[in-house]
Amino acid sequence: MARWVVSVALERVLVIGSGGSGKSTVAAELADVLGLPLIHLDALYWSAGWVATPPDEWRRRVEELIAQPRWVMDGNYGGTLDLRLARSDMVVFLDLPRVVCLWRVLKRQLRFRGRSRPDMPPGCPERLSWEFITWIWTYPIRRRGAILAKLNALRGSARVVVLSSAREARDFLAQMRARAG
Repeated sequence: MARWVVSVALERVLVIGSGGSGKSTVAAELADVLGLPLIHLDALYWSAGWVATPPDEWRRRVEELIAQPRWVMDGNYGGTLDLRLARSDMVVFLDLPRVVCLWRVLKRQLRFRGRSRPDMPPGCPERLSWEFITWIWTYPIRRRGAILAKLNALRGSARVVVLSSAREARDFLAQMRARAG
């Protein structure tokens, strides 16, 4: 079993990864364990009918969010990733295989068909598009390397945790619960 030694106080934790990697689930559990406010970026970025927040407004919103002293935040949004990384005490990168992520997204589609997920705003029913499937499938090729490079640059200023399987994620969360308990 891998160990992730976390000995510093955590006030701001960022959870990132491909769609279907488990960001919302891991972030919710970390927020509960650490007693920190939970911020689902998807819930703030999208409005009813899947209307996206304009880029300038979104950047200002993220700046306001990260200025808060304590949080667990989940979401990608590459245009603001550098801001969020710089403010984080810990970054958890869910680097799961794309087949696992796709399977989870398909299960999620069936579970929430026609309804909004708890981590999404009302009026944004679960949907599955070819564009989203392609984004997940190409994530390891198009995005993973740049993210790992950014995380490598953070080492020393923030705790970086890369989890590559559901088991590693479970073990990490168990360690965090034990640490908090």
